[in-house]
Order: sequence, then structure tokens, then C-alpha cells
Amino acid sequence: MPVSVVVGGQFGSEGKGKVSLEFVRMATEPRIAVVRVGGPNSGHTAYDRSGRKFALRQLPAGAVDRNVDIVFPAGSYIDVDVLLREIEELDYPRDRIFISSYANIITPEQKAWEVEAGLVSGIGSTGSGVGAAIMAQVAREASNFPLHRHDAAHCAPLEPFLHNTTALMRDWLDAGARIIVEGTQGFGLSLYDGGHWPKATSRATTAAAALAETGLSPVDVDNVTLVIRSYPIRVAGDSGPLPGETSWEAISESINAQTDLREFTTVTKKLRRVGRFDASVVQAAIACNNPTMIVLNHLDYVGSRRIGSEECAKVADFVAEVEHTIGRRIDHLGFSPMSMEFRSALVG
Repeated sequence: MPVSVVVGGQFGSEGKGKVSLEFVRMATEPRIAVVRVGGPNSGHTAYDRSGRKFALRQLPAGAVDRNVDIVFPAGSYIDVDVLLREIEELDYPRDRIFISSYANIITPEQKAWEVEAGLVSGIGSTGSGVGAAIMAQVAREASNFPLHRHDAAHCAPLEPFLHNTTALMRDWLDAGARIIVEGTQGFGLSLYDGGHWPKATSRATTAAAALAETGLSPVDVDNVTLVIRSYPIRVAGDSGPLPGETSWEAISESINAQTDLREFTTVTKKLRRVGRFDASVVQAAIACNNPTMIVLNHLDYVGSRRIGSEECAKVADFVAEVEHTIGRRIDHLGFSPMSMEFRSALVG
């Protein structure tokens, strides 16, 4: 120990990147590392200390302050062009990026295969090639499967970053480091147990699955954080059921919003579908992940954080109802994409 794992409890875009970054800023260990599992099929958004916004697909959002080590383990899927572009955008220190030789490389052929297979239109896939890369890996050069696996060990642009990441992280942990595993997407999209197959992503999105992709042991973990949001979202198109589906206009009207609340996906730039809070998927996520901490984000869609106001009372009632329906206490609240606060400071 210590390893923190941050995962989503609904259908993604719950604010995991912001939470990961908050953990980085709160950490007191001599070395801090952020591990990015999964691939570039989902985006993570965070703001650095100057207030600059970064919407990242490959680098972890927890790294936007440019002061941590970044690890891409064997269970990661890398679009090399996206990664190198984001490294340039952040001007990230190259000597603080560590990539496993076994990490998977996404190819143009894999992206094209997903589009031709109808996954983009059929299940709302982003077509980023992650699913095809996973299939190529599992196919193990089968003669009747058209795609081949490519790994980081044979990718010249990544050669300066290659390391035995499991051995490296073990050395860091032995020396007292804090490692934060930044999960992707949300429990309702999980391939095995999300409950909505085939309208699912190509990987399991639980804490245990993220840890397996990282290459560390369960006994290393001292914190599992489940991140949820007041109004869950799904991507546009035929992406699967969304209980209590509503509209951004209805949410805006309910709080007399003066700004446009509409959200668009980071990867495809399509308008997200939005639904009212539904406890069932969160209860399932809790059962599977057994989190030590729960963060509830997007409370600005419910009311104001101004103590004593009518809107703050609405927030307190909403949080209490969420806690009652999911059977767990909420530990942190989020009213903006830039921070989270202790629950007791606002709603007791």
C-alpha cells in the first residue's frame, strides 16, 4: 500500500478525472503516480492550477498539474498520435512517462474495422479502436481473424518511454509512494456485469478490473472511490437504456439556469443523453466495487451550495434521498468541474 482506485458508478462522465486530480493534490507521499488504464475511447476533463481546461483522451486527468509520474501499464490501449499530441499540449516532462512494453497499440486498421463492423451506429461506440485491439490480442494471431496485435515494444515513437511498469511501481510502493489508478467509463457500461450487454464497452470497468490491468495486487489498495453524478448520462444514439431519461432543457428549467447545461462527448462531440438519478445501477456498482468513499458530482444541476439558501436546502434533500436509495453515505460533493467538498461542510 497505498494505492487508490477511482471508478465510475453509472455510465461514465461522472467526474473521475477531477477526483483523481483532487487525490493528487491532497497526497502527502514523497512520490505520486497516476495510472491510466483503458484507452482513448473516453475523455477525462480537469483544470490545472491556473484554471486552464484540459479534455484528455489518453493522458490521465490527474496529471494536468504536470507534477506526477504517469504510467501506462500492460492493460492499457494507446493511440500513439493522440498520446504524443497530448504530451505536446501539456508540455509534459518526458522523463515522467512510463509505458509497459506490453501495452497495446491501436492501429488505423483496428479503427476502420470497428466502423465497418457497425459498432459505431449499432451500440454508440466511439470507433476509437479499443474493442478491436482487445479482440486482436485475444485472437492470438488466429488465422481466421483479420486483425493483428501491436505492442509498445515494437512502436518506435514510444521507445524512450518503455519500462517494466509493474516492477517500477513495486519499487515505488516499497519506497512509500502513492499510486492513483484512474479508471474509465462507468459501471453501467461494464462488459461483464454492467447489465446492459451488448450496449456495453469492450472492457470491465470495475475497481478489480482496473487493478488487474495495472499489474498490481489487491492487497496494495487502501482506497476505492466510486464517483456518481446527480443526472447520469449516456452517449448519443442507440447506446442503450437510460432510466428516467429527460432533457437538458427540463433540468435547466428546474433550476432556472442562466447558462447552457448541455453536455457533449469528448471524443465524438455529440450531445449526451441525460436521465434522472436512478439508484439501481449505483446499488449494483456499490455491490461490485465495495467502495471506501463515494463522491456525488454535478450538484449544480440540483441547486446552489450557498449555505442557508432555498437552493442549498434542495441539495440537502437530494443528497439525503440519494443516500437513502443507495444505502450508503456520500462522502464528498461536487458543484463544479474544478473541485469537490466534504459533505458535512454543506449538508451536515
